[in-house]
Amino acid sequence: MKKRSVTIAGHRTSLSLEEEFWELLQAAANEEGIPLAQLVARIDEERTTNLSSAIRVWLLRRLLARLEDGGGSAPEA
Repeated sequence: MKKRSVTIAGHRTSLSLEEEFWELLQAAANEEGIPLAQLVARIDEERTTNLSSAIRVWLLRRLLARLEDGGGSAPEA
């Protein structure tokens, strides 16, 4: 478990995620061409649970959508 700080809407917040989730989150931000903090802020706006859980669920849904669309395999972190 790795804890990192991210600024969302001008406020610093700490997030605890497993290293694998940090890697997937950074890969998603890179693919979308946006900073990690911007992606986290977007997930934060849509969440209905704590932020760390919301990020894990967002990443899972992203992976499932890729698999359903014929993406074949998991994205490389």
